[in-house]
Amino acid sequence: MAKIKLEEVIDQLEFASDHHYSFFNRKTGEIYVIPEDMEIYYEYDLEADDYTPEWQKELILVIKDMKQNPDDYVQFPDRFYINEYSIMKRFCLSLKDEKLRKIMYRSIKGKGAFRRFKKNIYQYGIADDWYKFKDEALKELAIQWCKENDIEYY
Repeated sequence: MAKIKLEEVIDQLEFASDHHYSFFNRKTGEIYVIPEDMEIYYEYDLEADDYTPEWQKELILVIKDMKQNPDDYVQFPDRFYINEYSIMKRFCLSLKDEKLRKIMYRSIKGKGAFRRFKKNIYQYGIADDWYKFKDEALKELAIQWCKENDIEYY
């Protein structure tokens, strides 16, 4: 079984999207990013035609292999698994300065929470602290995902 660099798992977590799916091949160690609109090739066993771009033809082969050998592939977590809002909340609650903690915690309530949060981390000079906190949280999630899926990492 292939091992994976923890940084590669973290990268996949950071760039999780509703518009693509990422998979790790346990045998080869390759990571594949499959655009959402290519799901149809998996669902309906469609073939590439003369007008299909080369990069899509390569992914169609991967999709076919995924269907034939599903145990060889592990899907990376989606953005709901990551739950950046929860990470923001934990960050706010971790702040030692009580006044700043209250300001930041209030900033993530209601509509526009992400925008206000981002504005405030720069306004109060804690952006570096936030990014370190977020990086550590993503690292923990990456390790957890590897352990849950019995994947060795380095």
